[in-house]
Amino acid sequence: MSRFIRSLLILIYVSGCGSSNYSAPRDLENACAIVRERPHYLAAMQSSERRWGIPVHVQMAAIYQESKFIGNARTPHQYALGVIPMGRQSSAYGYSQALDNTWDEYRVSTGNRSAKRDDIADATDFMGWYMSQAVARLSVAPQDAENLYLAYHEGFTGYVRQSYKSKDWLVRVANDVGARSQTYALQLAACN
Repeated sequence: MSRFIRSLLILIYVSGCGSSNYSAPRDLENACAIVRERPHYLAAMQSSERRWGIPVHVQMAAIYQESKFIGNARTPHQYALGVIPMGRQSSAYGYSQALDNTWDEYRVSTGNRSAKRDDIADATDFMGWYMSQAVARLSVAPQDAENLYLAYHEGFTGYVRQSYKSKDWLVRVANDVGARSQTYALQLAACN
């Protein structure tokens, strides 16, 4: 085999090793279909539930809302005058759409310095960590997806100040997260 072909094959192999599948599962409306297609998602969420006490269906509903299960999801770009790119709306990234500062706080707090926002296991652990703090600090029930989502979106201070009450769109989204969480819970119970 020629040196060129061998080099080309090695290059193709190495480039394939670094790629990840960040696409969403095919059927996001069905929790059973999600876990059948991506069983490692369920394993990650169950691990997070054992560690932090936040049920799988609550995590699933929040991840659906934040990223639609797209691992490298980012916020849209902002444009000046409608055409000049000015950067992204925020630093939110990954399955959980964690902001840079909050992600750094999580990594320091848990000692998981190598955690990545586009890794489902790290993202669900982050979500469990953050929501478990809302349970402890704000007395929100672990299965109350609606209020946990509000605290997740607005931060603990915003939740206490009830800043979400002036955002009708966010209240509607939180209601949707609560409803999706209940739907996912029923589906997961039916599919074992």
